[in-house]
Amino acid sequence: MERNAMDWMPLDLSGRHALVCGASQGIGLAAAQHLAGLGGRVTLLARNEERLKEALATLPGEGHAFAVADFSEPQSVAAAAERIVAERPVEILVNNTGGPAGGPITEAEVDAFRATFEQHLVCNHLLATTVLEGMKSAGWGRIINVISTSVKQPLPGLGVSNTIRGAVASWAKTWATEVAPHNITVNNVLPGATGTARLTGLAAAKAAKTGTTPDAVLAAMAAQVPMGRTAEPAEIARAIAFLASPAADYISGINLPVDGGRTGCL
Repeated sequence: MERNAMDWMPLDLSGRHALVCGASQGIGLAAAQHLAGLGGRVTLLARNEERLKEALATLPGEGHAFAVADFSEPQSVAAAAERIVAERPVEILVNNTGGPAGGPITEAEVDAFRATFEQHLVCNHLLATTVLEGMKSAGWGRIINVISTSVKQPLPGLGVSNTIRGAVASWAKTWATEVAPHNITVNNVLPGATGTARLTGLAAAKAAKTGTTPDAVLAAMAAQVPMGRTAEPAEIARAIAFLASPAADYISGINLPVDGGRTGCL
């Protein structure tokens, strides 16, 4: 019997509702576009309403929506999530938000740790707990956290980020174990240096501190990658889309680097 490609690699997300955070630009927007391209209905969540409207217009398919929330205010994120699930349960949650400013850990302010912990781990937890019952009822769910390769190998000059990303990875592994009986998977995607506004900002800050140029900083980053370049947001999004699909039914609790081979450990 002849089989088509979808039989071999089941990627169809028709009928699934995805909530994608940080979806007005960068990796979040690329992930939303790919999930919509696989047939999912997507709700975008971010703080900038005008950018969200522009992002919404780029999604293929129909039935998509957006909601506004500021991840520096966890209760606004929780309230937005409650409104979203009241309209329709969420089966796919992509936790993604901007990282903190760079700098060595020895110079980090205590408040920076607190703020980043809330923006990342606390918001992730509020979102996951809000969508959990809908996933249980569906007997199917995906929670995908966009973190960083720093959970495998801490990155120089990103002290606060290294610390909190590691906490999120442990949180996710614990969730994966507890929700697995409900056919819900929890995985982390670990981008390497990716062409986003955050990377541009980090390069500009380092250039100003070292007396070089942002382009030179970016070139040095690319030189550290075996593939000789930084990633495009769409390349990270494809990994997210795969983990969200039925093809990844038996994958849970993993950290997946998407970094061109840069991470130096297994």
